[in-house]
Amino acid sequence: MNTLSLTRARESRAAIERLYIEMRHVFNRGTYRNISQPGEVLPEALLTLSPEIYGSVGDPLKVELAGLVYVIDRSPKGIEDCRFVKLISEEGYSNSGFEVLIPSARRRRCYRIDDDHMYIEVTRGRSEIYDILTHLTFMHMEANKIMAHALDEEGNPTFEWAKLEEMVQAGTKLTDKKLEVAFSFLSTILGRSFAETKSAYERLADEPDKNSGLFEVVYGLGKMAMLEQQEDKNREITFSPTLRDRLGHHIYGERWAQSIKSFLKQHNLLERPLDIISANLHSVMNCLYALPALHTDYNGDPAIEEVALELQNADNKKARDRVSRFAKSHGMYSLEDPSGTNISVQIFDTAKLDGKHLPSPLQKPESDDMPVILVMDYAFGEQAYETMDELLKPYTEPATGEKVFMNVRSVSIMGKAGILDGKKGDIMVPTAHIFEGTADNYPFDNDFSLEDFTGADVQACEGPMITVLGTSLQNRDVLSYFKESSWSAIGLEMEGAHYQKAIQAGSRIRRNVSPDITLRYAYYASDNPLLTGSTLASGSLGAVGVKPTYLITMKILERILNGK
Repeated sequence: MNTLSLTRARESRAAIERLYIEMRHVFNRGTYRNISQPGEVLPEALLTLSPEIYGSVGDPLKVELAGLVYVIDRSPKGIEDCRFVKLISEEGYSNSGFEVLIPSARRRRCYRIDDDHMYIEVTRGRSEIYDILTHLTFMHMEANKIMAHALDEEGNPTFEWAKLEEMVQAGTKLTDKKLEVAFSFLSTILGRSFAETKSAYERLADEPDKNSGLFEVVYGLGKMAMLEQQEDKNREITFSPTLRDRLGHHIYGERWAQSIKSFLKQHNLLERPLDIISANLHSVMNCLYALPALHTDYNGDPAIEEVALELQNADNKKARDRVSRFAKSHGMYSLEDPSGTNISVQIFDTAKLDGKHLPSPLQKPESDDMPVILVMDYAFGEQAYETMDELLKPYTEPATGEKVFMNVRSVSIMGKAGILDGKKGDIMVPTAHIFEGTADNYPFDNDFSLEDFTGADVQACEGPMITVLGTSLQNRDVLSYFKESSWSAIGLEMEGAHYQKAIQAGSRIRRNVSPDITLRYAYYASDNPLLTGSTLASGSLGAVGVKPTYLITMKILERILNGK
């Protein structure tokens, strides 16, 4: 790397450090206002960092639309016009009369208390707090831009703002012609093109029950910024005392793991060989059960990804229900999460699998001790350490206190990650996890290698991966440094180092599981933060992600069922 690039990388890493130090201070103080010191430090550090996901955040003339859509998708409906946001622990609101709001792209419970107050339940630890604070800081910065565009030099509302206010307050559905007129006015306020404004509107319009729509979001953000400037009605973020007291303790992870082990005990599965998979909650089920459940619908032995693509279609609910019913009658158990971790679990008793119509690579061998497969949904950041650490601990008999050690044979991690030299849908095979911002590095023996994914009509690469502190803080200079320096990093994700920290502690130090436990890590690329238009803010993978997802899943199951 040249000297200029190294200097920028150092500045960006310093900005990340300032952000996290200040966010810890904010949490310890218990409150954060835009006009206070952190209200200046956080935006300044975010501007210095200039994350790729937030695109034009540093351009005062343009509201960053892709980043705004990304943040709104991960925020509760109505967040844009709440002056007070409070981060809370699990404190009984789920049993109150308040409506539970679940963001489109983040599984977290939120509650609209009144016109001004939004409560957000935090159960995933510091990573989730950093994520929320970064999003809110970005929203406040864009709100100030909207206000600047909505007022003229004398502080009076512009014509475009008056029209937006009139339309939002009327609350009527616009005809196509009037909608295009509204896009024209809104694009002026946003400093974006007509096409960009329309595209952002359509992305938010896909889930009207999850967000307020682009017009309402822009109006709400601008109005809150005006109230702060003109009437001293400050926007404020606070943290409940219960949240501050519980943070760092494994309260949710312990409850979550205990409920899983109790279930295994009740169903006489606790002492069977156990293979843990961190993945989504559809690919393992479909790989094992879709063909047996739907075999009358197909001729021959179709590729599982073809079947998965059809099942993904919104019109195929009946077929999905058939697969689910078949799975539950042939050894699959679904465990909803009562603990607050927002991590659901599936248990598969492979002894009950109907092998007649399994995909040919998964023809299970005959054995008296078939494994149990535990699939846990994706953890979030450092929550991965809490959940895996608790899961690997022995089960304690409630009555006698006797400890029962589980026979954990393998842990397989399949996840989405950013790639640094490739495109969406490519596969990454890590050889080590490098924890950004720390001196912690986690090399490990990966049971997967590049050869496992060559010749599969999917591009794959192998090497170290960066475990980043937050998806919102992906910075081109820092990532280029990790890619082009001797680190030779191939990608970035949020959980790998946390999982590996828990696994190493559980297997090599605490001896909760065998030190010879098999580890399998493989990721598929959800984005490339170094390519313009390919960041996480550009939208979901869609059908592109099906092939790598099912390729990795099949490789994991093939190893498990064949006892490798």
